[in-house]
Amino acid sequence: MYSLYLYFLGLSLRNTSKALTIFKDQKRSYVSVWNWIQRFAEYPIYKMKRISAFIIDETVIQIDNHHFWLWICIEPVYRPVLGTYISEERNILIAEKFIRSLVSKYGRHTVYTDGGTWYGEAYKILKLEHYLHSSFEKSLMERVNQYFKDRIENFDDYYPCVKNECNLFHFHKCIQFFVSIYNDKTFENYFINELNDRGEYILS
Repeated sequence: MYSLYLYFLGLSLRNTSKALTIFKDQKRSYVSVWNWIQRFAEYPIYKMKRISAFIIDETVIQIDNHHFWLWICIEPVYRPVLGTYISEERNILIAEKFIRSLVSKYGRHTVYTDGGTWYGEAYKILKLEHYLHSSFEKSLMERVNQYFKDRIENFDDYYPCVKNECNLFHFHKCIQFFVSIYNDKTFENYFINELNDRGEYILS
């Protein structure tokens, strides 16, 4: 996981391998790092199959001197991230494209948003039921947005994008990595709490 983190932040395969020399128990070559990257490409980041609803929000982020919109969808029961999208603009076409990708992956579900006008026609076109965020759903989205904004800020501060006409592919991969960590932790906490509630799990 640490090697993937370093690689997606911008280190080369060889430099990532060199950074792992602090772990003296085993030598890690750049070929091993490459193999781990290939395995991560097949890793199921979005694992949810039973969805109760889509809670969607967008937040502005800064990469180098440019501003982008990060669109995020979460599920309210288990609270994992169901999907992300990065765009230069915020409008109905992009909102519709993002929601359509969610429907294609998870099926048709009720959509909860903050009521932004860019969502208005999107859910109508897709014929989805729509409600405004409740205070609970709003707090969930704020926490998730802050989680990603904190990590994006660190990414931009220490590994700024300086390539001309960069397509932000490396940044997208970094977001995917953050999502995988967030979702793994979310599922772990949820099921530990479930077992605790049933008296089936005792912390030592």
